[in-house]
Amino acid sequence: MKIVEHDLVVLGGGPGGYVAAIRAAQLGMNVACIDENPKFGGTCLRVGCIPSKALLESSHLYHDTKSSLNTHGIMVGDVRLDLSAMMKRKDQIVSTLTGGIDLLFKKNKVTSYRSRGMIVDPNTITVQLDGETVKLRGKRLLIATGSRPATMRGVEEDGDRIGNSTTALSFPEVPPKLTVIGGGYIGLELGSVWNRLGSKVTVLEAMDRILPGMDGELSQIAQRIFTRQGIEFRLGSWVESAKVEGGRCIVRCKDAEPLESDRVLLAAGRVPLTSNIGLESIGLETDKRGFIAVNGDYETGVRGVFAVGDVIGGAMLAHKAMEEAIVCVERMAGIHGHFNYDCIPAIVYTHPEIATVGKTEEQLKEAGIDYRKGVGAYGANGRARTLNEAEGRVKILADAKTDRVLGVHIIGARAGDLIAEAAVAIEFGASSEDIARSCHAHPTLSETLHEAALAVDGRAIHSA
Repeated sequence: MKIVEHDLVVLGGGPGGYVAAIRAAQLGMNVACIDENPKFGGTCLRVGCIPSKALLESSHLYHDTKSSLNTHGIMVGDVRLDLSAMMKRKDQIVSTLTGGIDLLFKKNKVTSYRSRGMIVDPNTITVQLDGETVKLRGKRLLIATGSRPATMRGVEEDGDRIGNSTTALSFPEVPPKLTVIGGGYIGLELGSVWNRLGSKVTVLEAMDRILPGMDGELSQIAQRIFTRQGIEFRLGSWVESAKVEGGRCIVRCKDAEPLESDRVLLAAGRVPLTSNIGLESIGLETDKRGFIAVNGDYETGVRGVFAVGDVIGGAMLAHKAMEEAIVCVERMAGIHGHFNYDCIPAIVYTHPEIATVGKTEEQLKEAGIDYRKGVGAYGANGRARTLNEAEGRVKILADAKTDRVLGVHIIGARAGDLIAEAAVAIEFGASSEDIARSCHAHPTLSETLHEAALAVDGRAIHSA
């Protein structure tokens, strides 16, 4: 059996895996990266973040062209949807970005293996190459296998009429009626795509609010906006079953009439991909949800075996996995890396976008922390008005005693870009006064953040 030696063998080629491989190679390690898919990039690049954002952008332009351009004095004729062209654009973006990883691997001398990897001992992962089993031996192993869409008891997925987020990225036609199970990030984003393209979308959420875990005030505002956009919400809906009956999708909820639709999207979260990768062969156990425990250096209970990203729990976000990957391999190289888990931004790419970083009001109240709140309204912002995006707000939460920024929550146009300033502010331990005293260009949407900082101290200038 052929044996190939490396300093580090990375299992998984998603955001955590490929970033770890590249950074480790930059630090002088001989690195291998394994992924069973033909294209590196993981869920994020192939069937997650990137393709969904491509469809969100395209569907938004289509909807705007049909309904909003006339407010700018632009009159258009018959607007038609070419769904196949929209899907082709999405696929081309995915192809370009996944191909870019191959170029980065080549530049940084990372050896890539397109095969299913199986851990056989704390220093070895086997792969299949040209019908032959090859042992990749590493001084260290890094598990970054990511996650997959969660299933739900009673929901009979067929990968066509009833499917998950991957299925919903490639519907061959716009379903007249679409039922979305789950009112979180994924359900709202993909629900928005098909709602804009003409589907009658109904979102079923078991909780009494959408976006569980997000700032409650923003969640309420978002639901009102999305309802006006045509999405129907049924909160407190406990789904008992979903199946295809007589050519129709039938979803049954507890204490409710059955819901009929053309397609069903199950968006009930994600679970770690830690089964069937050989963990048992090295005596590495997961918790009851499938997550791997690690220490501060991201080392598992097995010496020399590390893990980052979705497999270790926490926020299942690509940028969280990337940061963990960098800190992990830098510590392997003797560099003291640091990752502030209280400062991970999260974004919902609906329209308007929703972005958050730090603590919510609910969390601060539960912890008994006194805080002050400042709000900056999009409606009072000149740039928002020129963009025809006057709906939205920025909320800053600051410690009542120290004025240190504890959380920032935004709903409005380009919130995903605006949240970066807030994340940096929290990372640097800034006060709301620091933001208020920093000059923000005019006219820009960033002035809403500036206005919110002023409002913390009751001295907002442009807001009533």
